[in-house]
Amino acid sequence: MDLGIAGRVAIVGASSKGLGYACAEALAREGGRVVMCARGEADLRAAAARVAAEAPTPPLAVPADLTQVGDIERLVAATEAHFGPPDILVTNIGGPPPGAWSEHDDAAYLAACERLLLHPLRLIRRCLPAMRARRWGRIVNITSLAVREPMPGLVLSGIFRTGLVSLCKAIATEVAPDGITVNNVAPGYFETDRARQLLQDQAERTGRSVDELREEAVAAMPMRRYPQPAELGSVVAFLCSEQASVVSGTTLPLDGGAMRGLF
Repeated sequence: MDLGIAGRVAIVGASSKGLGYACAEALAREGGRVVMCARGEADLRAAAARVAAEAPTPPLAVPADLTQVGDIERLVAATEAHFGPPDILVTNIGGPPPGAWSEHDDAAYLAACERLLLHPLRLIRRCLPAMRARRWGRIVNITSLAVREPMPGLVLSGIFRTGLVSLCKAIATEVAPDGITVNNVAPGYFETDRARQLLQDQAERTGRSVDELREEAVAAMPMRRYPQPAELGSVVAFLCSEQASVVSGTTLPLDGGAMRGLF
């Protein structure tokens, strides 16, 4: 299927590894002109080189910390100078520290709000005017299954990513007449560094082994395996496509059927 996004300019957050990298790779393979960003410059350059080896257009790599307002402006300005205004925005950032609600102080709550809610809001606010002027745009936020079903130890993620989902529902309604869609994907546990770190944290708290906890987690998954980042990347690429023009304001669980709810 031709997704109809060849030549479209796409910014993908936190794209040096994991789910962000998978999205950048999928969009670049479809002919998108992709801008990748991450805090670690060495990992980012290496990731961009891997994408460039298989993409029609080499991606632009911009080192940036998306929790910093100045870096967001610099990222979008670099995109505009190199490729032109962004048509596609995929917001993504690593999760906050795990723990129960009572284990976090005010500073942790404020940092999580900055990280999970304010940074995507600032990116959307910066990118939307050009999308509206051209009457076409795709915004996809990588959130967490915690926005649909509370997950043990991920209270900070659940609170502020849920806030982002609510915000983007309002934005989606407002920009629909301009040919812009706004959606969220809510991944469960994928085969990523984040999932491995959460297992390590759980092992340290419980005294159990990482291998034992991993086997237990896999046994609880209907698919009996961890989904791979590339599987999420393909879904995000579809949501950014011409064919997904009537999909907006939705939050799509990507969990291999693990969520127990009906909706």
